[in-house]
Amino acid sequence: MQTQVGIIGAGPAGLLLSHLLSLRGIESIVLENRSRDYVENRVRAGVLEQGTVNLLSEVGLGERLKREGMQHFGIEIRFNNHAHRIDFAELTNGKGITIYGQQEVVKDLISARLAASGKLVFDVVDVSIHDLDSTQPSLEFLLDGVQQKLSCDFIAGCDGFHGVSRRSIPEDKLVCFDRDYPFAWLGILVEAPPSSTELVYANSPTGFALHSMRSPGVTRNYLQCPPDDSLDNWSDDRIWQELHARLETIPDWTLKEGNILEKGITPMRSFVCETMRYNRLLLAGDAAHIVPPTGAKGMNLAVADVAILDKAIAAWYQRGTEQLLETYSLECLRRIWLGENFSWYMTFLLHKFPDADPFQQRLQAAEFDFLSQSSAASKALAERYVGLT
Repeated sequence: MQTQVGIIGAGPAGLLLSHLLSLRGIESIVLENRSRDYVENRVRAGVLEQGTVNLLSEVGLGERLKREGMQHFGIEIRFNNHAHRIDFAELTNGKGITIYGQQEVVKDLISARLAASGKLVFDVVDVSIHDLDSTQPSLEFLLDGVQQKLSCDFIAGCDGFHGVSRRSIPEDKLVCFDRDYPFAWLGILVEAPPSSTELVYANSPTGFALHSMRSPGVTRNYLQCPPDDSLDNWSDDRIWQELHARLETIPDWTLKEGNILEKGITPMRSFVCETMRYNRLLLAGDAAHIVPPTGAKGMNLAVADVAILDKAIAAWYQRGTEQLLETYSLECLRRIWLGENFSWYMTFLLHKFPDADPFQQRLQAAEFDFLSQSSAASKALAERYVGLT
């Protein structure tokens, strides 16, 4: 088998790259180790920045997004029984965010690729990368028990933090930075209408909580919990008790309960691999960087990577220039580190750190006070939340 660009991973990054390249007449094959049903239904992030929405719309993927996406022009932050609204529309000249689940983006992309006769191969096993020091790298994998080889001009590693792509780069060539946080998020998907018209972030005496939504009839709620916690420790009753206690800290606001459809615990980490290119292998999305979900940057950073990578690969095919490939890492990293910084800021502001002493606690309270008093501070948060365009 042969193609121009071999793409590992059928998440938003890999599928969007395949779509963008196809619009330029560049062929690709996407390999995915999960089933189509799995990738279309795994619940992940749901906040799209303005720039992400604009890009998806520009490349023909905005019809269902515009019809079903929930546009928001603010968020609410609660701290010490006070609430402060960040007004995106006022502070960013009318920009906002759109709530539209990652799995819905994936469904739209798969539908578009199949309609264009794009090559998507699901349920592959034992993917490995070879010949990275040559001009014709290759991918080997098992499909239905049969060994396959795919030769490519380029390989795009869009296979997530635990994927094979980054691990295929020689260790002495990798430049990576990471930080693990002393807590995790317990997330639940609930069959209930939203309790608020916008996302609610809360810093409470017992820890962080977030009330979000996925549709007019489905909400997503999160609780800070220990990093080694188990779902066995969280009965439905305990979850609702903690959510009520952490979120209902202002008058006349009540959290709506419903049937819990899904539970999961997500560790919190920050990670950046600055080696996003090694010869003909290029990393994008979670394969290169992870952010705490507090800042809602994960999928948006992946989309931004792919927009840059698409242009770099296109320049090589259309003009024979490697300049954009050579600057790919640097161009992406500017935005990535801004996203890491914002995610760290939101995480610091909203969580209870187990080892925090009274000095740190007062610094946190002072930051919230500054945020609620200063229009400049609110504007800075709003600009980073809606994203660079």
